[in-house]
Amino acid sequence: MGPKASEDEDSEVARGRPGLSLRAVVPNAITAAALCSGLTGVRFGIAGDWDKAIFAIVLAGVLDGLDGRIARLLKAQSRFGAELDSLADSLSFGMAPALLLFLWSLQDLPRFGWFASLAFAICCALRLARFNAQIDTEEQPHKSNGFLTGVPAPVAAGLAFLPLYLWLASGEDAFREPWLVALWVTAIAALMISNLATLSWTSLRPRASVRLVAIALAGLFFAALLTETWWTLAAISIGYLAMMPYGMLRYRRIRRQRAAMERPAI
Repeated sequence: MGPKASEDEDSEVARGRPGLSLRAVVPNAITAAALCSGLTGVRFGIAGDWDKAIFAIVLAGVLDGLDGRIARLLKAQSRFGAELDSLADSLSFGMAPALLLFLWSLQDLPRFGWFASLAFAICCALRLARFNAQIDTEEQPHKSNGFLTGVPAPVAAGLAFLPLYLWLASGEDAFREPWLVALWVTAIAALMISNLATLSWTSLRPRASVRLVAIALAGLFFAALLTETWWTLAAISIGYLAMMPYGMLRYRRIRRQRAAMERPAI
């Protein structure tokens, strides 16, 4: 959710009534719902309901994607909303996945398993702190070119669950191996705080000739989520990772093109 209220937003404080306006309450309520969903996933994990736990985290991710868009639609962006959103993300996509993965596998790895969980939670908090610190910074090379810096927290949470997806889909205990999970979680934690340019929705601009195909594929993916949930989530995670080198190459190409355009003619 944006850091600043829009200039034409009616202020309850300015009119002598302290508190948030009604239209500002709506996106913040969605953020609170995302927070509750993420923490409820921990409750399901404690009970061993891993499918419900993942569903709760995925639902938190969906709600997280909605709150900012609704805030912009209602012109209800605010610093309060930005701070609440980051706090909710830290709990839902940092602490909750770290605890779930520890309960599922990492607790069988003395010492290092807990440190891997801590690394994921801390890196998520650091990423969100970096984001908040740069909210008002005008010079952000990745953002100005339509890219993100590092892997976003909700995406990182989804990627961290890849061994759990494969375990639920196949039933193979090899995917629950604590050392494998610990190394995987640590790698995803590092991607969150990396300076790699990653694709954002604004950087994805399919050509007009393939847009109908993209719509059809999106419908098929939704159907696959309903019928083969875990294999589909695993495929989405692997597909995102496979797209990362493409995103970095595309960013470099865009940077070179813009540098060439800005270079004064001799």
